[in-house]
Amino acid sequence: MNAPAPFRSQSAGLFGRRQKRERGARIPVTVITGFLGAGKTTLLRHFLATPEGSGTAVVVNEFGVAGIDDTLLRASSDETVLLGNGCVCCVTRTDLQLALRRLVADRTRGAIPDFRRVVIETSGLADPGPILQTFATDRALGGEFHVERVVTVADAATGAATLERFAEPRRQAMLADLIVVTKTDLADPAPLEAKLRHLNPRADFAAAHDGLLEPKLLTEPAAHDRNLFSADAAHSDGVESFVWSHEQPIAWPVFQRAMETLTSLRGADLLRAKGFLNVEGCQGPVLVQYVQHLAHPPVELDAWPDASRFSRVIFITRGISRQQFNDLVAAIAALT
Repeated sequence: MNAPAPFRSQSAGLFGRRQKRERGARIPVTVITGFLGAGKTTLLRHFLATPEGSGTAVVVNEFGVAGIDDTLLRASSDETVLLGNGCVCCVTRTDLQLALRRLVADRTRGAIPDFRRVVIETSGLADPGPILQTFATDRALGGEFHVERVVTVADAATGAATLERFAEPRRQAMLADLIVVTKTDLADPAPLEAKLRHLNPRADFAAAHDGLLEPKLLTEPAAHDRNLFSADAAHSDGVESFVWSHEQPIAWPVFQRAMETLTSLRGADLLRAKGFLNVEGCQGPVLVQYVQHLAHPPVELDAWPDASRFSRVIFITRGISRQQFNDLVAAIAALT
């Protein structure tokens, strides 16, 4: 007698109901990050003034005593929440969770207008990684919200020098789905873009002129078929990225146990992993996401994003190679 498949549900599919797109019915979240003075607030103010920006709830985190960015944004959105002083990446993750829960509760009781999406504007000193972790660890939030895009804003005038001096903007760039270059009227963006493409060859790139950007770039899902599976790259700070691929359907327990082993032994060095799996017994691709020690619930989609039907997952790691992960998967498959 065969063992029951993992995550079997009445809606068919090993991982529950298949979704036409990865966010399903959850509220999409865009995380906007970027170093101090890059132009995040200007970009967001312009977005909120567009038709596409209507129905957006904004969560602002600032590092400092006075909430300047929050004051600027309140004129654009009545659904702005200012987190307490401090950086969301290190001391206010609980505040972020409370703010998001409060948004949902206030909307339910009619205290604020209905909203269709959430934008989180981080402090310029924030690492977006822990924000992504929040949605993985808090199952209630994960059931309500889905991180659709990580947008990093970089300043053409000072960005190249900033990348050399500080680790935070490098992390912000490496975890981005979209990198927006600002202040291109003040400086040639080519040197900055070259550094950013070296850090993150997967990301989409766009230029904002006077804070103006095509609104859909902040709301559309990350273009996995274009930017998720690119060539390997080595970065500063000992960080590298590689694409793990597997042509034949893979048994879910094999991949699951490989990732459990990896996160247990080297979770701090697994900055991010995201991709699609061709899982035995599943009709559509299974979206998997990991941030350090944490795993997002796997989601089976209705259709593949392109003609390829093989598993491919991009890893952003510190000191973990593709060959090491290949060997780990092979060892677990041989023992399963």
